[in-house]
Amino acid sequence: MTGTLILASAFAGFVYGIAPGPAVLALFGISANQGRGAGIGFVSGHLLGDALWTSLALVAIIGAQSVGSVVFDLLGLLCAGYLFWLGWGAVTAKPREGGEMVLEVRRPVVRGLLFGLTNPKGYPVAVATFAALLTSHAADLSWAGFPALVLAACLGSFTAYLILVAVTGTGTVRRFYRRYEIWIVRASGLMFIGFALHAVLHSASGLMARRA
Repeated sequence: MTGTLILASAFAGFVYGIAPGPAVLALFGISANQGRGAGIGFVSGHLLGDALWTSLALVAIIGAQSVGSVVFDLLGLLCAGYLFWLGWGAVTAKPREGGEMVLEVRRPVVRGLLFGLTNPKGYPVAVATFAALLTSHAADLSWAGFPALVLAACLGSFTAYLILVAVTGTGTVRRFYRRYEIWIVRASGLMFIGFALHAVLHSASGLMARRA
């Protein structure tokens, strides 16, 4: 396992954590209304859910690679399609109407934990994101490196959350985010589409090379 693979896993965790979604919107509401301490509590609990989905995603990805590179490349194409679908949905998203901020949360850590564990998109998004960003490192994936990859991914996610908490504690940032939320979401969609194209490039080239 190479240092580049560890960095790729950390970056995948960072992308998974910072991409706009229900958890990010909840964090903005909690941190802006109750302070950064409550925001840190929320993301600390949420990180446990992230660790679960990240672990399951890496199990699926490494398992596919262990079965054979063809299976891994097919998984990469499938995940690329899912990422493209998510990205396209974000790019074409409509502005929300009357979206209220989150009400006071008495136990931010518990709320974050439940939010992370019950996120129905946690697993598929994690698989798609990690598969897209690790396809170019397929040869280095192994069960021996699994703990290090999970740790790196969690550190990447936590770094993303710290950045979000740092910038969501002020009213100015909150108002800016809510004013330009649709454009931030659409920019995130373009990022997901870019990752999808990256995955298609590597998976398709691998399949064509074996066919030749």
